[in-house]
Amino acid sequence: MNLFHYISDFLTDSSHWHGYDGIPHRLDQHLGYSFEALAIAAAIALPIGLVSGHTGRGGNALAVVATAGRALPSYGLLVLMFFWIGRIGLLPVMIPLVALAVPPILVTSYEAMRTVDPAPVDAARGMGMGPAAVLFQVELPVALPLILSGMRSAAIQVVSTAAIAATVSLGGLGRYIVDGYYQRNYETVAGGGALIALLALAMVGVFWILERVVVSPGVRRSN
Repeated sequence: MNLFHYISDFLTDSSHWHGYDGIPHRLDQHLGYSFEALAIAAAIALPIGLVSGHTGRGGNALAVVATAGRALPSYGLLVLMFFWIGRIGLLPVMIPLVALAVPPILVTSYEAMRTVDPAPVDAARGMGMGPAAVLFQVELPVALPLILSGMRSAAIQVVSTAAIAATVSLGGLGRYIVDGYYQRNYETVAGGGALIALLALAMVGVFWILERVVVSPGVRRSN
C-alpha cells in the first residue's frame, strides 16, 4: 500500500472524525497551541521590530538574536524545558514554539520599516506629526505587507512544528504521528502528517486573504 492509500484510508474512516481522538478535536488543539505561540511571539517581536526600524537603531543586535533563534532546535529545546520545568504542561511546548516564531517576525518587521520611502515620512514630520503618528499612520500602513509576510512565515513554521506537543503527552495533530508510530499504524502516521502539511498550506491562504482585507489597495499595487 502506498502513501496516498494510507492517507485516503485514514481520512475516509468515519471513526477518525468524531470523539476525543477525532480530527476536529485534534485540529482544534493544534490550532490552539499554534495561535497562542504566534500571538506571544508577535507581542514580543512586533514592538521591538517596529520601534527599531522606526528609529534605525539596533539592527545588528536584532540580526544576532534572529540568527540565534533560528539555530535553536525546537525538539531539543522542548526536551530541555521539560526537564528544567519538571512537569507536563503547555509551558515547555510554548517556549520552543515562541522561540521559533520570534525571528521571522522580528527581522521582517524591522526590515519593513527600514524600506519605507523616506519622502512621505519627511513630509509627515514637516506637517508637525509626532513620532507615534508617523509610525502608525505613515510607516506602518506601507510596511504592512512585508510585516504580514513575516507573520505568515512564522505561522507556517509554528503550525508545522506544533506536533512536538504530542511528545510530552499533549494533544494536537502530532498525536496521530506519535501514537501511530508506537502502534506501528502507518495509516495513522501518514494521515497525521498529511493533515499537518495541509494545515501549513492553509496558512498561506489565510494570510493571502488577510492581506487583501487589511492592506490598502494602493499599497498592494505598489508592491
